Amino acid sequence: MKEFEVLEKGVRFSCQGSGKCCLSRGEYGYVYLTLKDRKRMALFLGLKTPQFTKQFCYKSDDGLFYLKGLDKNEACVFLQSKKCSIYEARPSQCRTWPFWPEVMNPKAWSEEVASFCPGINKGRYHSPREIKEVLANQKRSENQL
Repeated sequence: MKEFEVLEKGVRFSCQGSGKCCLSRGEYGYVYLTLKDRKRMALFLGLKTPQFTKQFCYKSDDGLFYLKGLDKNEACVFLQSKKCSIYEARPSQCRTWPFWPEVMNPKAWSEEVASFCPGINKGRYHSPREIKEVLANQKRSENQL
């Protein structure tokens, strides 16, 4: 099977509202935030960006900001009753889930992601073009970190 066969054929995905994507899973437990993410989230919460950053973020050794909580095998601080309490202002990383480059291959998609995400292979079909657009958005976001 080709590495990007999932991407070439498109996939079915529909969020089922389980909140499982908002739980830490070891190395996949970090939600990195761009300055744009932090500004958007701060505005949504009625905070100034530095105040939001101090209250809700850690800074990694390489200078990247990420949400508190998820590094300790916990749920995202904004997950309430299996729902994102800041959904309209959620980070770019969350907006692009599950269309991340590292899971756009058959093994990761069907084994790793499908093992915890009940929305895989459900709901509407996402075309290769749509997925490529989301992947490009994710890449742009990563370049802003």
